[in-house]
Amino acid sequence: MGREDADVEKTYSTRETASKLRRLADALEAGESFRIQIAGERVSIPADATIEIEYEREGAMEEVEVEIKWTRKT
Repeated sequence: MGREDADVEKTYSTRETASKLRRLADALEAGESFRIQIAGERVSIPADATIEIEYEREGAMEEVEVEIKWTRKT
């Protein structure tokens, strides 16, 4: 049985974000998968995931998003 669709979002402190990004960078450099828990949802990101960095501007609001995408293996 497959996992249900999910859309989980959580805001972290600057310190927590830096720690998570540091761990992600280390995993990427080592060619290893990366595990993270987001709002109680455990996620395993494979080493071959695609990473996109997106910049958006709308009026006075600016945003940078880092998206990590992969296809779940069955």
